[in-house]
Amino acid sequence: MTPSLQVTDALVASTAQAAKRSVDWFVANQHESGYWWGDLTADTTLESDFVLLQLWLYPPNNGSWDPPTRIQIDRAVKSILEQQLDSGGFNIFPGGPADVNASVKAYFALKTVGISVDGARMVALRATILGLGGLQAANSYVKINLSLFGLYPRQHVPSIPPELILLGKTIYEMSSWTRAIVIPLSIVHAMTVTARPVPAGFTLEELLVSGVTLELPRDDGFFNRRNTFLRIDKVFKWWERFGSGAIRQRAIRKCMEWVVERTRYTDGLAAIYPPMMYTVMAMDLLGYSPEHPDRSEAESQFANLMVDDGKRFFFQPCFSVVWDTAIAAHALGESGMAPASVMNRAGDWLLTKEVRRKGDWSVKRPNVEPSGWYFEFANEYYPDIDDTAMVMLGLHFTKCEKTGSQASCEKRAVNWLLAMQSSDGGWAAFDVDNNWQFLSDVPFADHNAMLDPTCPDITGRVVESLVLHGVSIEHAAIRKGLAYLENSQEADGSWQGRWGVNYIYGTCFAVRGLRAAGESDREVAVLRAGEWLRSIQNADGGWGESPESYRGNGFVVASSTPSQTAWAVMGLIASGDTYSSSVQRGVEFLIETQNTDGSWNEDAATGTGFPNVFYLRYHLYRNSFPLLALSTFLKAER
Repeated sequence: MTPSLQVTDALVASTAQAAKRSVDWFVANQHESGYWWGDLTADTTLESDFVLLQLWLYPPNNGSWDPPTRIQIDRAVKSILEQQLDSGGFNIFPGGPADVNASVKAYFALKTVGISVDGARMVALRATILGLGGLQAANSYVKINLSLFGLYPRQHVPSIPPELILLGKTIYEMSSWTRAIVIPLSIVHAMTVTARPVPAGFTLEELLVSGVTLELPRDDGFFNRRNTFLRIDKVFKWWERFGSGAIRQRAIRKCMEWVVERTRYTDGLAAIYPPMMYTVMAMDLLGYSPEHPDRSEAESQFANLMVDDGKRFFFQPCFSVVWDTAIAAHALGESGMAPASVMNRAGDWLLTKEVRRKGDWSVKRPNVEPSGWYFEFANEYYPDIDDTAMVMLGLHFTKCEKTGSQASCEKRAVNWLLAMQSSDGGWAAFDVDNNWQFLSDVPFADHNAMLDPTCPDITGRVVESLVLHGVSIEHAAIRKGLAYLENSQEADGSWQGRWGVNYIYGTCFAVRGLRAAGESDREVAVLRAGEWLRSIQNADGGWGESPESYRGNGFVVASSTPSQTAWAVMGLIASGDTYSSSVQRGVEFLIETQNTDGSWNEDAATGTGFPNVFYLRYHLYRNSFPLLALSTFLKAER
């Protein structure tokens, strides 16, 4: 262990000053309604898909493409080009290598708008794609999207039959986000029998690697699951040609009913970009006119994801407002420096977002009273466990106008969280026991998020939240959660983080959960976690981790960031380390890198959507987690 040092009064004073500056920043940036909301940004794939959607909605006329949304399209293209790597490709996180899926999508979008394939940018981009394996190496969703326009052979993309919705509760064994994507996409896939038009002479044949098959990749062996699903896919393709038209129409109708029902009380289907895009496409195919209330609403909600302020143009994958507000309230509450009016306004707003109707989660928990919180402004069918736990951590520090209402709400939320524990003792994001591992071998499951398994980061946060709200550490759910955390620790002492990058995030919240559950800081699991965190500290005193750590299933160092440094400091303090030079240097890093207005800068993607596929930059992480870390340090010193 790094030698312990006496914490100086000067460091404590500097920490308090930095925390106060941060609190002042949050006070100044609170919305009058009570929430905080930062940008949520990803990569160029969202802007590329926007171009694809415009091509769908406004097809070429006599081979010439002149859509009415040309101004927005041109801004999207400008945004895409600004993020092209010097090597020619496009990455999926800042500083990362070129990614074949992002690069293929960008090439499609750029060529669609008329950028010459002979220009230096496109030549370099094409060379990068071919070097990464060509169009054949792209994932299923890229190929399915292109097949809708005849740009990839339909027979070589996975079938997504709408008849899946007729198979009882099978669709609820997919993750909530996959379910929300697949159901409208199945309509689009089933009804696009003839390829949609593209500009005259448009093709992507130049992205194909010569001699490499276009067929779906197979595994070795006849009886493995992957190859079994590929044989089932052939049956689906036969059904598309020769199956019952009546059954297919019934399935499409039922799919659309499912979609429309879930656009009520929400800002678009599942309130996330891909399902919202496919919903618009499905409605278009089913004859919903642009003036139809459901289609008009769907297009409006999708357009709301666009940020176009004259200087910037990008799409947010969704809105992170509840999540942002909950973390901010937790950090401000821990600081003890925020005015009561600020805290209570945040609490009042959060109470308005409690879910009070049943959603998809209730399929497996039909007798549980609705509660919980979603991620966005409105998403009633999809409250998530992680948001609920974080909101509860924030509400602990608020006293809302109707305190009786707050107490009732918190009691419902505790009961809902307890009911949403999976059988292995952990908690997942949206569902219970969403762990049919064989579904990961379905041909369209290569987005690496077919399932919603339990994970240490959410489990640790839920345990911390439940104990803070009065659940005994001897409660069976807490003991099961504790066992889950102990069993999921990695050999090096870390935990993987499913929803934040990566092992630093997972370790921080797993240790906090262990300690909340009564685990001693002398226990081996906690001691090993602390040793691991100290062992990966950067020379500048901070911590940083690359999303590449998901690819190799092991920590990959990166430049220090405020959010990851904050997680490491919080993890160390939770492990019982409040005096080591590692902790002090981490706190000093946060103080020294703070801006004069109380904020921090961070360009890295430290949030995780789908590991190895989609990463996120939460623009408030750089401010909220450092405040939480500084506040935690100050409380440990009292």
